Amino acid sequence: MEDVSVWLVNDFPSQGSCYRSRQSTVHSRQPSRQLAVDRTVDNPVNCRLLTVDYPFRIAWFSPLPPVRSGIADVNAELLRRLDAAFSIDRYDEPRAHDFIWRHLRAPYDLVVYQLGNASCHDFIWAYLARFPGLAVVHDPTLHHARARMLLGQRRFDDYRREFWFDHPDASRDFVEYAVEGLGGPIYYFWSMLPVVIKTARAVAVHNERVAADLRDEFPRTPIEAIHLGTSRVEAGAATRAAARGALGYDEAAIVFAAFGKVTSEKRIGPILRAVAALVGRGVNARLLLVGDASDYPSLHDELIGHGVADRVLVSGFVDDDALAGHLAAADVCVCLRWPTARETSASWLQCLSASRPTIISDLAHTADVPATVAIRIDLLDEDEALRGAMHRLATDAGLRDDLARAGHAYWAANHTIDVMADDYRRIIRQAAALPIPAPPPDLPPHFTDDYSGMARSVASQFGVPIEFLD
Repeated sequence: MEDVSVWLVNDFPSQGSCYRSRQSTVHSRQPSRQLAVDRTVDNPVNCRLLTVDYPFRIAWFSPLPPVRSGIADVNAELLRRLDAAFSIDRYDEPRAHDFIWRHLRAPYDLVVYQLGNASCHDFIWAYLARFPGLAVVHDPTLHHARARMLLGQRRFDDYRREFWFDHPDASRDFVEYAVEGLGGPIYYFWSMLPVVIKTARAVAVHNERVAADLRDEFPRTPIEAIHLGTSRVEAGAATRAAARGALGYDEAAIVFAAFGKVTSEKRIGPILRAVAALVGRGVNARLLLVGDASDYPSLHDELIGHGVADRVLVSGFVDDDALAGHLAAADVCVCLRWPTARETSASWLQCLSASRPTIISDLAHTADVPATVAIRIDLLDEDEALRGAMHRLATDAGLRDDLARAGHAYWAANHTIDVMADDYRRIIRQAAALPIPAPPPDLPPHFTDDYSGMARSVASQFGVPIEFLD
């Protein structure tokens, strides 16, 4: 539903000019426009209404810089591309409380929600069911986010009700297993995504295969695929020489690198074993881990255990300015993932943009990535396949160059910020034309309760009307 601002003409003053007085709002499904009085005529009898186009008004919920999040960084770049086509109000966590009063005064044409598993997205869940919009799901399994938030706040009954709404056929015993703090990798078996899809006007994901699977599961909700885009990372020869010198790598070393938060899902264990095997075969292999390792407490012991502590450098979190240097220093990027939330890896795309050869896990939702773009690792034979792939790339400079060129071309054709922005422009207009769905009748109450009960109770004792809360 779009807003049309209609200016009502007041009594005309003696000079005969047309003046605007007060404003009322009507709703229209026509393209957004404003009706205003033509002030160029002298005779009030001849005053006429002019139609003035204005952009769609969008409320955009997302983490934004300075939050340390790849999604925050990508959204900051994306929004700069979209500002020319839409009027966009940003709502990150510090500003989210302003959304409701602004929306009540002048309803937005569309609300866009950027959803992921990181805690910087948690604030969005208070709005997405009550104000349905376009839900952009970066991690199509969101169980980790919901368990961390609800169980961390000791909202055990809310977690139970939401899980049962999402997965009514699941064993009831699992919920108690999670409530007792025994969750973790088992969360990947249940997505906790249905509440998002069933309350949204439209949903977008970053992979067409994932979108097709979700359309089969949720045929009543429009679901589209948006190419995930990243900025180009410049990793030329001068940057490479400076970065390798600063990091202590000579030109003879073959540097493998893994980017992003260091977790077990990044297959750090198999990578360490492969590096140890390469060193044992006489390869001057090094490993650069670029990312926060605070959630991987066993890393130090594993480095010692595999005998590669002197071969591995853990940089910790690096900002965008330093990222180019670390990418330039790498000869090969290892971008593995298992278990997976079926996400598209932004760090892998950054490696492609920097013209670095990559190794990826052979996953169902990445089956369309051409074999010329990345070497795929069979999860059923992960250790052997990874050792073989890393040895081939360490010893074959021509193969590294071929993969680097093909990977960069693939990124340029499919995963730039401009490609992503084109998808968003199309899907935003489609989503804004869709009706707002009725909430499911069995939606858990923590999504429908506006938590105004105490305010209403206190006000009623003093006879104060608060209809504006309705």
